[in-house]
This record gives sequence, structure tokens and C-alpha cells, in this order.
Amino acid sequence: MTELGELLWTPSPERVAATNMARFAERLGCDGYEALHDLSVSEPDRFWPAVWDECGLVGDPGSTVLDPGASMPEARFFPDARLSVVEHVLRRTGSEPAVIAESETGSRSMSWDHLAIEVGAMAAALAEVGVGEGDRVAAWLPNGIEAVVAMLGAAALGAVFSSTSPDFGAAGVLDRFGQIEPVVLFAVDGYDYGGVHHDRRDVRAEIEAGLPTLRRTVVLGHDWASFLEPHRGTPAPLVRRSFDHPWYVLYSSGTTGTPKCIVHATGRVLLQHAKEHQLHTDLSAGDRLLYVTTCGWMMWNWLVSALASGVTIVTVDGNVAHPGPSRLWDLVDRHGVDVLGVGAKYLDALAHQGYAPAEHHDLSSLRTLASTGSPLSPERFAWVHEHVKADVHLASISGGTDLCACFVLGDPTSSVHAGEIQRPGLGMAVDVWSEAGEPLGPGQRGELVCTRPFPSQPLGFWGDDDGSRYRAAYYDRYPDAGDGYGVWHHGDFASWTEHGGVVIHGRSDTTLNPGGIRIGTAEIYRAVEGLPGIAESLVFGEEVTDDDGGTDVRIVLLVVLDAGVELDDELRARIAGTVRSSCSPRHVPRRIVAVADLPRTRSGKLVELAVADAVNGREVRNTEALLDPDVLWAVRDAVTDR
Repeated sequence: MTELGELLWTPSPERVAATNMARFAERLGCDGYEALHDLSVSEPDRFWPAVWDECGLVGDPGSTVLDPGASMPEARFFPDARLSVVEHVLRRTGSEPAVIAESETGSRSMSWDHLAIEVGAMAAALAEVGVGEGDRVAAWLPNGIEAVVAMLGAAALGAVFSSTSPDFGAAGVLDRFGQIEPVVLFAVDGYDYGGVHHDRRDVRAEIEAGLPTLRRTVVLGHDWASFLEPHRGTPAPLVRRSFDHPWYVLYSSGTTGTPKCIVHATGRVLLQHAKEHQLHTDLSAGDRLLYVTTCGWMMWNWLVSALASGVTIVTVDGNVAHPGPSRLWDLVDRHGVDVLGVGAKYLDALAHQGYAPAEHHDLSSLRTLASTGSPLSPERFAWVHEHVKADVHLASISGGTDLCACFVLGDPTSSVHAGEIQRPGLGMAVDVWSEAGEPLGPGQRGELVCTRPFPSQPLGFWGDDDGSRYRAAYYDRYPDAGDGYGVWHHGDFASWTEHGGVVIHGRSDTTLNPGGIRIGTAEIYRAVEGLPGIAESLVFGEEVTDDDGGTDVRIVLLVVLDAGVELDDELRARIAGTVRSSCSPRHVPRRIVAVADLPRTRSGKLVELAVADAVNGREVRNTEALLDPDVLWAVRDAVTDR
């Protein structure tokens, strides 16, 4: 068994000296990462302009670096700055590929010069249907070239872009896009996954019917070409807008209701991503980045931002393990990928299959392997260095949709220890606090917080005009911190390590993370409780142990049935099918258990956390708030077969 904290890899002095991080630290007179991080959080007025210059941002940064405001959510970086995301992307020219798109049915690429033509045509086509600053453009698309072009065309006009993947059902899409009222929808008739084509025409029709603000739907394979063709040759507008101009709407998981619409700003995200790409991930112009993601996950936004650093991105649609485990690693070799990003559970799956990429592939181009989505076990850290590549920088990273970036991530100049995320991000005043708001030392588990402002704090939530929901989500946990200035509470359980790294122990809220994918319970409720025969339901995550001693979460659905109804195979199949079609395949419960009643508070609210704690053997807090605690224990026994 590999021990937590075991030293696995140290970069050579020559490799360290060649990194962007080492050069940047030397420029600022810092001896090593810890000194650089200290400077980055204590001297933001010095640090962030240096990042702007080092990462090659263009535009006018203005004279003010940070206006702290009266509280942390009011802080503004570069309040006078003007820049254009599209200008950053299109400044690289030539015939080399900007985007390489792989799908289960083939491979395509688009050069930097061709990308400029397509983005110009897209911006002009959108403008012709009336899209302007602040309008919302939505994409229900696979991860490919078209999603990139649609996003950049919208950004060129100052429109706000939002995307999700085509495996989401109509209810899940409308829960998201319905709130932001898009004027244009990019969509598909179907998608391929695991060698099977999934027809989505009926779902698309339902989505269109539920979005009355749409002026135009553009369907790939039908009218994409005709939408753009009349406008090819029109250059993309490179209008520089404010640092805080809205760029994206991303979505929370929908744990406690309809997903929150998180609004992210152009400069805020671009600056943060440039820092993460060029310094933490050591990417430079001409490098190639492949991150396994869909358009419904913030890692898609992170991937696409790499274009602004002159990096070629490789997009992959479909099942990366189809038709076999070699597919992803074939792509690494074929395209000379420098940095590969995957979910931790993908690495688990390979290990359990006994597939060792190092035995079948060259992988000479691969410098960094990034892992996210869920904690990576110490055993899997060791497995990567033994079975993927001995001299690879394994960078476990963690952040979220909330900030569209990372709080803790890799450092190419430091050692890698098993089970540990290497470092807090530069400029991120990360700490671990007790429930009482006291900083904790190495090995003590507590709440992950960020105690000072950082650029990619969201602008807020869509429709939250007074900001109350936004503040409640991130800042109200420790309201007295900093004499009332506030800190960001992220909702992760974490601990420091003796090496200055971080271990993430899971979410401290009720978001489910099966296979490292964040799942919201409210979406499952909406699908299940409309079915005949089901009176009520409750969803929670049951922790399970894998063969390596790591942990995963499986979704368990508790159902209270109408009188005379039995939970037979037919009903189980109907429940699973409804969840799959209304939400996504990832939402389908692994276990469905019939119970007589569900535990609730005295005010009638169901208690997911209490059920999860009881089933997973943790202390159940505040049982006096339950209407009938005996119901909780009965549910626990039904699930655990006691």
C-alpha cells in the first residue's frame, strides 16, 4: 500500500530551471514556490500586474490593480482595464492547428487562420439575428470545433455564452437555459457515445418549445454551414470591453433546487486561466493540451481558454474508453499532447482493468498529467508513475464551477507526494478552518476557505439582483471574519500536509460525486416524483470502498410508494430510464430502496445530510430537529440491511 505523503517524483534541476514558474519567481526575486506564494497573497498590487505581463495579456490594464470594496464579494481587480478575449485568441496566426477535434466517428482540425475566418463569420451571423452585448447565446453541443466557434463568436459581440452537453435531458437543460432566456440556441439532433448513436430530435424540440425567447436555433449538420456561409470574409470585431464584462454563465449542480446561474467575467476568468495554464501547468505557445470534458463542465471553459496562450487544444467527444482503453493514449501519441487532463475515476478504471498505458504507447510528448473531479488516492498516484510514465508531472487539481478555476493545483517546480495536491494556487489565500473559524494545522480536517479576494470571484448569480443568494452561498458561513470583510467558504473538507500541500476529503454539502461527477439531487427528484406510484423520494450518496482502499460515492434513491405498488424490476427500469432521459446517464441511481417513510425536520424538510451520515457511519448531528428520529434509523437499516 502506498502511504499518504510518500515522495513519488521530484523534477530535475534542469527541468525546474526551464519552467515558466521558475522564470517568473526569479523575476519577482523569490526563492522557491513558498516565497512566491507568500508574495502573491500579501502584495496583490505587485503580483497581478506581473502575471498580466508574464502571461502576455494585451489591452489596457488601467492604473488600479485592486479595489477591495467594503467586503470581499465587492472586491474588484483591474476596475479600469479593457481587453478582448477574442483578440487574445486570434492574435496567433498560421496553418498550424488551433483546435483538433476527435469524435467516435472521425478526426478534424482547424488552423489558427481558419479559426479567425469562422469566428468572424459567426459574429456577423449572430449580429444579423440581433445578438448584441449582454444577450445570451446557449449551446447544447458536443465537445468539438463548433462549440469553440460559437463561444468566440458570441464573445466578439459581448454576448454571454452558456453551454451544456447533449446527454442532458430537456428538463435539465430548461432548468439551466430557461433562467437566462437565450436568444440563440446551438443544438444537435443526436450524439454518439460508446458506439451507439442517440437520437435527440424530440428532446431538442422540447427544449426549443421551452425557450420562448429564442430568435434562432442553429442545428449542427443541418443549417450550421448556411448560417455562416454568407458572412465568411467578415473579420471578427476585437472590441475591448471591461475586465468585468460578463463572459459565461455556468451552473451549480442543483442540489437544493433549480441550479444557480453563476455569472463569470471576461478578464476575471482570462487572467486566472492564463496564470494556471502558463505557470502552474507550464504551457507555452505551440504546446498541445487535451482535457477530457464535456461542454457541461467548467473544465471545458478552462480548456478553451488555453487558446489565448497560443496553445493548441485537443477536444474529445464520446467515450474515451471506446472501443478500448487505448483510445485516449493513442490520441496523446498521435497529436503529441504535452498536457493531458482526466478525471480521477478514469485512472481508477484503467487500473482495475489492468491496462498499463506505458506498455502500449510511447508517450514521449507527455510532460504533465492533470487529474480532477474527485480526490486521487495515494495508490493511484503511485500507479500513474509506475504504469503511465515515471517522469511525468502528476498534477491533482481542485477548484470548481463557482470560481471557474482552481484553489489548489500543480507546481512544476516542486515534488509530488502520494495523495496530495501540491500547492495552493498563486494569488489564492487558501486556508483550512475549523467550524469556529480558527486556522488548522497539517493533518487537521476542516473547511476550505480563501481569506482574501481573487480575480475569478463570480460577478454573482443571474437574477439575484440584490446579491443575497450569492453572499449566502459563499460568504455567510464566517460572517465575522476579517472584521466583517468576509472570507470565501468553498464547501470542501480539506487538510494541509507537512509538505505544504492539500488533501481534499470530499464535499461538505450534499452534492453527490459519483465517479467524480458533481450531481444535484433536486434534478433527480424532479424526474422521479412525477412517475405514477411514487409518493416521495430522497437521494443521497453512499460511500463505497474500491479495491485500492480509495472511496467513491454511489447514488442511492429512497422511494416511498403508493399503496399497492411494489418496487419490482419494471418500476426500477422505469425510474432509471426516466432519470436518464430527464437528467443524464450520470444521474441514474446505483441503488433504489423502498422505505415506509422518509426522515424530515419538524418543519417538513427532508434531511439528506442526516441520511448520508447515518448510512455512512458518521455521527448524526442535531437529531432533535427531526420530527421522528426513528424514521432515520429505519432508513439506515433498510439501506445497510441491518
